[in-house]
Amino acid sequence: MIKKFIQYLYTGWCAVAFVVPMLILAIPIIMPLLISRRLDFITYFFIRFWVYCFSLLTGIWFIGHNKQVVDRKKSYIFVINHTSFLDAPAIPIAIPSTLVALGKKELSKIPVFGLVVNRLAIWVDRSSAESRKVSSAKLKELLRGGTSVLVAPEGTRNNTDEPLLPFRYGPFRLAIEAQIPIIPVVIHNAGRLMKRGSLLLRPGVVHCYCLPEISVEGLTEADLDQLTQTTFELMKQKIISLNEEGQ
Repeated sequence: MIKKFIQYLYTGWCAVAFVVPMLILAIPIIMPLLISRRLDFITYFFIRFWVYCFSLLTGIWFIGHNKQVVDRKKSYIFVINHTSFLDAPAIPIAIPSTLVALGKKELSKIPVFGLVVNRLAIWVDRSSAESRKVSSAKLKELLRGGTSVLVAPEGTRNNTDEPLLPFRYGPFRLAIEAQIPIIPVVIHNAGRLMKRGSLLLRPGVVHCYCLPEISVEGLTEADLDQLTQTTFELMKQKIISLNEEGQ
């Protein structure tokens, strides 16, 4: 009983540590993007500083591995696995380049977080074909302008015992149509610090791994299924390997 009470207190403190630094840093995070996308490196400096503040206050640390595979001068479509709320602060540590994320429209309604992230995300109503079409067009425009894109191809949080949920075709079709390479990113241990079906948190370390770039040069719609399955298997095997190593 006491242990559970302490965990509730700790989770409440984590919520404060998540929101307050973001609120304080909202202006330096948002302002550069309001001026020009070319200033997004300033935004990401302050976002990473926010993550550092969150880690320092909560004891939840994020470590990025193999980030050297990312060429900061290139555009990519980053695809990630999704297991926890902790994926959000993990992303800017996992990926060294600036990017825009495709996110569920519901997230835009979260107080403070939705306001700050609004300029860093393209919101989509997954139940609406028209919304998906509009968001895809916006993502292509950003990719042509040199901005990388982040998508969670599972489409929702993985609350199962499987390493991954089946992937949707959206980001892989986008990669083929825009001829932009893919970099899979595995976020590991976030689900253990925030267990399935619970909002309670505990301190620990979230490890993030960039996997090798997957080229889509010359691929067509006929290669869509193969590209999707190849990426799925690479990420699945990495997750299984990390689980076996006990990381």
